[in-house]
Amino acid sequence: MTRVVIVGGGPGGYEAALVGSQLGGQVTLIDTDGLGGSAVLTDCVPSKTLIATAEVMTEVRESLELGVRFGTRGLEGREAANVDATVSVDLAAVNARVLGLARRQSEDICERIQRENVELVIGRGRLESPDRVVAETADGPRALEADMVLIATGAAPRQLATARPDGERILTWTQLYDLKELPERLIVVGSGVTGAEFASAYDALGCDVVLISSRDRVLPGEDADAAQVLEDVFTRRGMTVMSRSRAASVTRHGDSVEVTLADGRLVTGSHCLMAVGSVPNTADMGLAEAGVAVDEGGFITVDRVSRTSARGVYAAGDCTGVLPLASVAAMQGRIAMWHMLGDAVGPLDLMTVSSNVFTSPEIATVGVTQNQVDSGEVIARSVTLPLRGNPRAKMQGSRDGFVKLFCRSVTGIVIGGVVVAPRASELIYPVAMAVSERLTVDQVSQSFTVYPSMTGSIAEAARRLHGSRSIIS
Repeated sequence: MTRVVIVGGGPGGYEAALVGSQLGGQVTLIDTDGLGGSAVLTDCVPSKTLIATAEVMTEVRESLELGVRFGTRGLEGREAANVDATVSVDLAAVNARVLGLARRQSEDICERIQRENVELVIGRGRLESPDRVVAETADGPRALEADMVLIATGAAPRQLATARPDGERILTWTQLYDLKELPERLIVVGSGVTGAEFASAYDALGCDVVLISSRDRVLPGEDADAAQVLEDVFTRRGMTVMSRSRAASVTRHGDSVEVTLADGRLVTGSHCLMAVGSVPNTADMGLAEAGVAVDEGGFITVDRVSRTSARGVYAAGDCTGVLPLASVAAMQGRIAMWHMLGDAVGPLDLMTVSSNVFTSPEIATVGVTQNQVDSGEVIARSVTLPLRGNPRAKMQGSRDGFVKLFCRSVTGIVIGGVVVAPRASELIYPVAMAVSERLTVDQVSQSFTVYPSMTGSIAEAARRLHGSRSIIS
């Protein structure tokens, strides 16, 4: 029986453990912070639970347009329409639910792991060699001999020397869930996915939000058209977006914080969220001694089947820096197990990975990007359909967003797409299926969609690509 030792219990680790046990391996999983890792305990599950509450707040506020009235008994017509919807949020109750759900999800994973005969060791693992792992446990060090090793230790919020989090007023995204009251004014430093998501959520919860971006727009790594829609929505809803503004330092003054920008400007608020990226949890793990190569940022170097430079040692998840998504971490972990235990396996294909930004509206993408097409790296035709033309969107009062499809110029094979809409994370799936299965626009357009539905825009975009030119409508 192959002895497999996994270090780290996040998606990359626990999903790999389940596959390893299924394939007959003797699997030991070393974890220190709780199964599920940051994805379950401090990142994906908690943040998206908070965002679910924010979505409800947004829907309630915007329901006035649909004829819904609050506190208007006895009022009629225009008088009723002018009454404000006074809806507030109990942040302490929201965060209690957030943390409770994350804890229960972690417990569910732990139960599943144990049912599948995976040995769980609570402690911090480090490599003594490619075939020997030592776990530092409460009862002392425990040495584990291994035929194969998987490292899945994840990443942690990056901290700046000039903006040290104190857990009260200057916060990382892992510390937000300790708040009992809504910040009076929240300054978010960083306009990547994490910064944009929390800025969007706290704005919807009723907080005055300032979003500081060092780049010329929010979400610099996303589709430019999609980012522009989101920035327009942020501004329309009253958020302050400061582009081309680099934060030099953050200091606390009692119950307030002060952000000093590189050009000398000052921004004050009650709280500051630092969302300036992540660093891999790879320090002091014996990687160099075991022959595991890392890049200059500390991320473990892996190939498309998750192998590191050390024979018999694999790595998965955020510690590899491949793509910081829970879905990618889980797939890297599964691929590692399939490969190390001799099962059928296909290399990781990032062009089929769907990703989503959980803002309001959401931004979902898969496959090739607009930048790749504009630069000539990929030759493709495209179509962009604004959401305001979709009948279901009109019924729901949704006007911000679009559907964009890319296809091969000659064959019409779908190679990418962008959806900006409410629940874009669900709408991207048919596009992802088309990309992964190499469907043509004709095949997509000939599939029935429900009328009226948001997915109707995907089929319509495919129909419009039955031709020879790119279309923007």
